[in-house]
Amino acid sequence: MNALIDVILPVFLVLGFGYLATWRRFITEPAIDGLMKFSQNFAIPCLLFSGISTLDLGQNFEIRLLLSFYTGAISGFTVGLLGARFLFKRDWEDCVAIGFIGLFSNSLLLGLPITERAYGSDALAPNYAIISIHAPICYCIGISVMETVRNRGNDAISTLRAILKAMFKNALVIGITLGFIVNLSGLTLPGPVSEALGLMIRAALPAALFALGGVLYRYRPEGDLRAIAFACALSLLLHPMITYGMGTALGLSTGQMRSAVLTASMAPGVNTYLFANMYGAARRVAASSVLIGTAMSILTIWIWLAILP
Repeated sequence: MNALIDVILPVFLVLGFGYLATWRRFITEPAIDGLMKFSQNFAIPCLLFSGISTLDLGQNFEIRLLLSFYTGAISGFTVGLLGARFLFKRDWEDCVAIGFIGLFSNSLLLGLPITERAYGSDALAPNYAIISIHAPICYCIGISVMETVRNRGNDAISTLRAILKAMFKNALVIGITLGFIVNLSGLTLPGPVSEALGLMIRAALPAALFALGGVLYRYRPEGDLRAIAFACALSLLLHPMITYGMGTALGLSTGQMRSAVLTASMAPGVNTYLFANMYGAARRVAASSVLIGTAMSILTIWIWLAILP
């Protein structure tokens, strides 16, 4: 339990700094918006590019592992989208954003360090396999469905054109795509470029978390508590339960099961708010789900650590 707090508490502190600074007007809301745009459009794409460009893509790429994890993730997205529509009567754009909360778990900021603390650094190979395609798969699903919803009534060609345009205008997707190009081509970045990239990467997560704290002040959970609880349940309960069931049925090894289920049990990642903010949909639900889900995950992760072999 102490290890979980050691990992999660720093995240809360940075979020809290952003919330406090905005609340006490030490920083203006337009400045928070600018910081969020910096992290979303520049710093985090650099982080994704660097991680994918240097990742061993062949390491532990086991189809049963990926099928177990992403069956749970896609189930969370589907239940979230339909539940938001038929239980809470949200518009379709909000439904897609709420579904994305059930799809995108915090595999990087929480999943890696918690798995390492629980099972050691040698247990991380399956985590890297999941992470290497996590953002591409989630953003491909989220953007495709969102653009289909936004372009409903248009012909199929127009909708496909809108999806491709949104995909390749998205800074996060561009960073991921360039990372795969560099990885697969074997290119080596010049030293000064790598150093500059490193500076951007070190700013990515702190900037995103601080800005998210400011956003939480703006989108306090007022009137959306049922939708927030529903979104947190998708991420913390449904996703890992389906992953555990699939992993058991498919006969995952002990190491693969640990990585898949623990990663699935993480709270919604910051990217769930970035996605909601990108489309201006369900931002209060997304921002609050990150904060509340992260707090609740202390208990749910502890339970899964007790269940897993």
